[in-house]
Amino acid sequence: MTESFPRLHARTRRFTLGVPRNFTISPDGGRVTFLRTRSGTDPVTCLWELDVASGAERLVVDPLALGAADEDLPPEERARRERSRESAGGVVAYATDREVRRAVFALSGDLYLTDLASGGARRLPAAGPVIDPRLDPTGARVAYVTGGALHVLEIDTGAGTLLAEPEGDLVTYGLAEFIAAEEMGRMRGYWWSPSGDRLLVARVDESPVTLWHIADPANPDRQPVPQRYPAAGTANAEVTLHVIGLDGARTAVPFEQEYLVTAAWDAHGLAIVTLSRDQRTMRLLSADPDTGETTLLREDTDPAWLDIVAGVPARLSDGRLVWVADADGGHRLVVGDEPVTPPSLQVRAVLDVDGDTVLFQASGEPSEVHLWTYTAGTISAVTTEPGVHSGRRAGGVTLVARQSLDTEGTTVTVGSASINSLAERPGLEPRVSLVRAGSRELSTAILLPSWHVPGSGPLPVLMDPYGGPHAQRVLSARRMFLESQWWAEQGFAVIVADGRGTPGRGPAFEREMLHDFTISLQDQVDALQGAAALHPGDLDLSRVAIRGWSFGGYLAALAVLRRPDVFHAAVAGAPVTDWRLYDTCYTERYLGHPDEGHYERSSLLGDAEKGDTEKLERPLLLIHGLADDNVVAAHTLRLSSALLAAGRPHTVLPLSGVTHMTPQEVVAENLLLLQLDFLRKSLNITG
Repeated sequence: MTESFPRLHARTRRFTLGVPRNFTISPDGGRVTFLRTRSGTDPVTCLWELDVASGAERLVVDPLALGAADEDLPPEERARRERSRESAGGVVAYATDREVRRAVFALSGDLYLTDLASGGARRLPAAGPVIDPRLDPTGARVAYVTGGALHVLEIDTGAGTLLAEPEGDLVTYGLAEFIAAEEMGRMRGYWWSPSGDRLLVARVDESPVTLWHIADPANPDRQPVPQRYPAAGTANAEVTLHVIGLDGARTAVPFEQEYLVTAAWDAHGLAIVTLSRDQRTMRLLSADPDTGETTLLREDTDPAWLDIVAGVPARLSDGRLVWVADADGGHRLVVGDEPVTPPSLQVRAVLDVDGDTVLFQASGEPSEVHLWTYTAGTISAVTTEPGVHSGRRAGGVTLVARQSLDTEGTTVTVGSASINSLAERPGLEPRVSLVRAGSRELSTAILLPSWHVPGSGPLPVLMDPYGGPHAQRVLSARRMFLESQWWAEQGFAVIVADGRGTPGRGPAFEREMLHDFTISLQDQVDALQGAAALHPGDLDLSRVAIRGWSFGGYLAALAVLRRPDVFHAAVAGAPVTDWRLYDTCYTERYLGHPDEGHYERSSLLGDAEKGDTEKLERPLLLIHGLADDNVVAAHTLRLSSALLAAGRPHTVLPLSGVTHMTPQEVVAENLLLLQLDFLRKSLNITG
């Protein structure tokens, strides 16, 4: 079983292939459009439709039937998929008209339209490789971006119009800039008006952004790839907004703050959300599309930072605002000017507004995520069974997608119908206990080998965290622990802990991360000690390893550098070692501007020269993709150089051509096996 898991884990893209996703419910609630591959090992995503009344599924678009077996993606689309962590191919995104009768999508840079009733797809003429096509609400025309220019195509006539052409090589219209896509969850750069007669368009000028180069040392004949990267303390791209009519008429929509968070244009008008550079002030503005004049609707402030919440702003049918704000110690749903949820219920996202009903995600217990509705002054629980839930709602119909510890994969129900998951069975059943561990009662998962008898002898320990702010690992869902259970089957007691900064426990818990990332290490030690107290005799605290990727990689390296008395080996994948090299929006949110003096405490580079002989002997494996444009390889190389200069042994594994995602099957499979071999040798584990 366990021998085949690394390969299956890689082939299935971490068991995400075959899982239905990206749901759209028709306004009458009768149909659901969604994406899914044909099997759990098929990487080509197809477009499907479910008839809610009969429960029948129908394949609408198969990319292979369109001759798209080998995708040829424009660079902008590759970057967009990297930002969205999209690992599959085929139809990975689509957009419909208001009535969900038509859908458009890009495939290998070509533009396609499908009639959802009849199925099939036809290619539409486009001016170049297509990025982010979107139908106008009426379904009469489609907008798309190519070469940084925004185009509109009349579907019936095939007539195309160039609406906005970039004034230079560093200017784009209609695309999200790096920071918006990577850190703010905004993957789009234009929005149609409700009547389809004009668009709100973001113009992005990257000329102020520092120019970096991503080289490929394995292929010295290739030119380094230039990249504009907004490192902490440096300039961001300049983003401006314009309402552009189909005739090319343009009206500027000015705003003062650094970041454009999102925009919404519905029957109640045009609204934009902006955020200050220090992320302590957020403004919701209405905008007059005729004049560009803006009016402040609300301003939120926080002495630490403000969270960006998906799904807002939104409106009820009578125009009342739907928002999420912090009040009385909780993330609360706000309707009009009044919080309508209790502070104990932490609202995570607004999923849909269906007339006067708001569907939203919230947590009481941080390891669970449930669906709730707000209607006419009353909040009601949609889901009550333990697990992690997401969903959609339209036409009075609610779709529920559930993951849990007691079921494999994802189950999707809508009305009395269900949408099948075709994901592979992992062959592992996580033996996981969710507990509150340590003095801070941290959400912690403890996984033991299936063959281990409690009290039969101590096991070496593997800490397997992410540990960074605004990301959770300890959730009531099997998928979160499949890889951890595989590690347990290799003979480890595995501990996954969510420390301060992680969501689900309220603003105060999250904001303890302010100005100091190293508290994440304190929390991992606390969770380890708490887990050992709960399992006396089962955890060998003289053999403790830690592994992680991205922030988890930073945390793993931090652990052996600063707490070698606790941690005896580490695998650090794509670690951020110098926070001055990471991006503005993420880093400054937590550490402030570099000039404020909070970066050195959290940097790893200063730790390279510290320590005694014991600290020099803690094995550290650094892994980094050389094509990583998010956490660039300079992070690992600089730490390695500093360690080498101090005479401190360590190991570096460079991955040629690999990005932050490590999507390649062979790479993903062998990375698990190489880490296992490293940790076994480092902890002197035999058998």
